[in-house]
Amino acid sequence: MRRNNIDISFIILIILLAGNSMRSGAFSDPKAWLLDKLLLVPAIIIGLSMHEFAHAVVADKLGDNTPRLQGRVTINPLAHIDWLGLAALFFCGFGWGQPVQINPFNFRNRRRDELFVALAGVVMNLIMAALFTVVAKVVLMAAGADWLTMTTLGTGVWTMLLYIVQINLVLMIFNLIPCPPLDGFNIIANIIGFAQTEKYWTIYRYGNWILVALILFGITGLIITPCVNFFMNLFWLVIL
Repeated sequence: MRRNNIDISFIILIILLAGNSMRSGAFSDPKAWLLDKLLLVPAIIIGLSMHEFAHAVVADKLGDNTPRLQGRVTINPLAHIDWLGLAALFFCGFGWGQPVQINPFNFRNRRRDELFVALAGVVMNLIMAALFTVVAKVVLMAAGADWLTMTTLGTGVWTMLLYIVQINLVLMIFNLIPCPPLDGFNIIANIIGFAQTEKYWTIYRYGNWILVALILFGITGLIITPCVNFFMNLFWLVIL
């Protein structure tokens, strides 16, 4: 997810979704809820930071040195994490990293290169999901199913690996939704050819509220859940 600032729409959404998350887990079994969330942290950090790193490195390779000058061409999570976005993903199931700033006038082919930059984040999330699927397969072969399912450490390691795959898939699908400020909107805008037009900015101006409505009414869930389930089924085909 890309955003330029946080307005009241996202504050309201975070409060509502965080409250629902706390009621459904933290209040019923606080210890289990906290442990589960701690196992989720590596997945969130990897997913968000690699997503933004991909935007930065592709922009840099295509001729815009703005991300490099701002220290964004690095895999160091501290360069990419937005702490409110991290907390939102932790508690609410959606979130964002620190947006990578670009200067499209530095690109040789503006429309094509902006498209590649927009695609970079979601492609990176897919790569990370595939990579950690392989890692999970190796761990399963090396450690054995008994250790991964019957020991505390093994269960923790296995759950963490599953979360890394799952969160990267969630970030990929979520960001492909063609609604500003998500990458999917910029991808569609550059494919169709209305990026940087008055129509583009008119839609973008109301993007936050549109996205909040899609989340609150469960539309994003209707898109994300079956897509993630599809990829997770492929995951299990590789693993088992």
